[in-house]
Amino acid sequence: MPGKELVNPCVDCREVESCLTLRKRRVCERTEKYRLRRDLPKTGQYKILLPLSYGLSSSVLLHMLHEQLRVQRAKTHPPPGFDLHVLVIDPSTISSSRPAHDEGFDLAQNRFPLCSFTRIPFHQIFEFVPDIQDMMSKFTGKGFMDDPSLSDRERLDAFRSSIESATSRADLDQVLMNRLIVAFAEKMGCKTILWGDSDSRLAAKTLANVAKGRGSSLIWQVSDGMSPFGLEFAFPLRDLFTIELRNYAGLFPELSRLILPDELPSETTLTKNLSIDELMMRYVLTQGEKYPGIMLNVTRTASKLQSSEELTDLSQCAFCRSRMWSSEDGAASMQSQSSQFCYACTRSRPDLAANCEV
Repeated sequence: MPGKELVNPCVDCREVESCLTLRKRRVCERTEKYRLRRDLPKTGQYKILLPLSYGLSSSVLLHMLHEQLRVQRAKTHPPPGFDLHVLVIDPSTISSSRPAHDEGFDLAQNRFPLCSFTRIPFHQIFEFVPDIQDMMSKFTGKGFMDDPSLSDRERLDAFRSSIESATSRADLDQVLMNRLIVAFAEKMGCKTILWGDSDSRLAAKTLANVAKGRGSSLIWQVSDGMSPFGLEFAFPLRDLFTIELRNYAGLFPELSRLILPDELPSETTLTKNLSIDELMMRYVLTQGEKYPGIMLNVTRTASKLQSSEELTDLSQCAFCRSRMWSSEDGAASMQSQSSQFCYACTRSRPDLAANCEV
């Protein structure tokens, strides 16, 4: 008796009905199609840090890595492999509109027992990065006065509130979070940080960083390789689109309880009230659906940038720790006002941000 005729078979196996569309190809639920971009170390004691924001990309990456660990350790003679430590910065300490998501943290610990977890508040940056306390007043100038009598959370909130420009404020938060994550990784003895950025996210980050004057940092902010902090940065999901990550997450019900929806600005929000990062993400999300190949090319082009051998001889920005180049594009006059800050950080300072408003 002939088998049942398939209406829309999977283009790979041709044995079952397709249920997903990947790169315009109808396929079935074959999760092995989702591969990490690079091989992780298989020998020696290697510690890796994964920052978990409860977003789609980082949650999917955690699920993939845990599955890889499970398969690896189930072998009769498993290789040393790697230790995965997950860091969660409490979302409620970053934005008052975000929940602490205690349920998600408990779920992650129970669902991914082969990983170790740590949750810290945003304001614990004072403990992990002590020099931030001195940098706050230098960065903001006369417009901000640090009050040590306040709690760490109140001090950090006051510092962030002193930045009026939406773009500068978003840039400041990103710098602070990067430094907190890096400092935590160093304390834990991690050698690599795995960032859960999809192709869409990296495309938006590339465009935004160039617009903000951080083009020189693209080498390590969107590409695999060594960072100025002495830690390797890797982006395993860099070749996957957001829609593909949604398809993957849809295969595992537990991820729906772990993932928090992104805080997207309202369509009615005035452009002048949006940061460059939000504008670029909105652009990528809308245009990426129409022209996914173009967004992919943005990331691939940025990943072709190569670090100069002269980078090690350059001084580092006191705030973001990026290498500071000798300016030849007219930015020297701005940077000379504060030689300890790079061009991008100088633009974000309150006394200059008003002139660089989006």
